[in-house]
Amino acid sequence: MPAPDRPEAVDAPGDALIDALIDARGLNTYYGASHVLRGVDFAVGRGETIGLMGRNGMGKSTLLKTLMGLVKPRSGSVRIMGRDMTARPPHEIAQLGIAYVPEGRGIFGNLSVVENLKMAARAGTRGQRDWTYERVLETFPRLQERLGHGGQQLSGGEQQMLTIGRALMTNPDVLVLDEATEGLAPLIAREIWRICSVVRDTGISSVIVDKNWKHVTRITDRNVILVKGEVVFAGSSDELRSRPELLEQYLGV
Repeated sequence: MPAPDRPEAVDAPGDALIDALIDARGLNTYYGASHVLRGVDFAVGRGETIGLMGRNGMGKSTLLKTLMGLVKPRSGSVRIMGRDMTARPPHEIAQLGIAYVPEGRGIFGNLSVVENLKMAARAGTRGQRDWTYERVLETFPRLQERLGHGGQQLSGGEQQMLTIGRALMTNPDVLVLDEATEGLAPLIAREIWRICSVVRDTGISSVIVDKNWKHVTRITDRNVILVKGEVVFAGSSDELRSRPELLEQYLGV
């Protein structure tokens, strides 16, 4: 459930969110001749946590990559903080306060935990420095025990924590998590969900991709389901939980 001091979001998929940080309209993205995203609208409001769901191969990662400038849409637009950033380079999008934790994590294996974290440290778009090195270690006590370890020496769960911690060191306005707990042991997955809740409660917007809809909907305000590159559901977590036929039809649960 959303915190009382966070803004209400508009549930309709085509409506602009008040104070939208990300506002994508009519995205059509291709890989060669394969039409992956088909007219997708997707928006993220300030302080909002959104779950992005769908079976494998339905376009979730492609949508995130399109938002981040890693894949160029053939048509449609992506506005970040009110600016047209369609197909702009990823580093320019990151500079506008969007932190991306990709599937596969992408840490620097030859750098230590300390180096991975400190290389990312910077103030946010409003000059905020809420997420300091000390705060990240307080949030991720497991990393504090492994400060001198190289990235390649960490377990998969520890690498995921490091990647999220590194993203938070940029003091983002939006944190994008692709496959948040994919392949992680249940104990580690629970820790990742705890961290997602902490991030939500600090007011940072989040987009979370994960197959565990029960965990996702516990912390999200809204959810979007993709089927073959099209939005088939966009609504509140309460609404999604109350409609088991949607979960069965679109997610196979």
